[in-house]
Amino acid sequence: MKFLKLIPIILILFGNFPYINLVRAEVKKPKDYKVLSNDSAKLSVSNVKYYMKQGDEHIKNGDLDKAKDSYLDGRKLAKQLASFYSDLNTAFIGIDARIPNEVQRKGKETLKTLAESNKRLAALYIKNGTPEVAVPLLIETIRIMSPDSPEGKEAYKKLIQLGFVETKYKG
Repeated sequence: MKFLKLIPIILILFGNFPYINLVRAEVKKPKDYKVLSNDSAKLSVSNVKYYMKQGDEHIKNGDLDKAKDSYLDGRKLAKQLASFYSDLNTAFIGIDARIPNEVQRKGKETLKTLAESNKRLAALYIKNGTPEVAVPLLIETIRIMSPDSPEGKEAYKKLIQLGFVETKYKG
């Protein structure tokens, strides 16, 4: 009788289990397993670009309110990403130089998309007859991209066109 009780234990130890449908730990493309590294991640620059593309589609269809909402969503996400990258950059300065280099690169890309969303949103506000709402967006673009960047120069030209400033920038 004791021998019969040992049979399940022996089968478990030396068992003859089929290897079908077992999880394997093989990783062919490890980057695919990083949740936020792919293009469909919610917290990514590609998602900001998606919001802007969606806003452009709404403008083509004549739905300015939905376009504004899409641009605002993209702008909000870009600001969050820029803040996160900035925080990581300051946290790792002096500890590991590779990490600040990476987050600076990603942060610059995020700031460019933020400037682009500001530009599109400002153009939409100007088109809707509320240029006073566009002015802070244009100023923010100049601040985050610098007046010497193409985005900054374009934003300053818009401020001149709106009459907010009068002196032309020669930079």
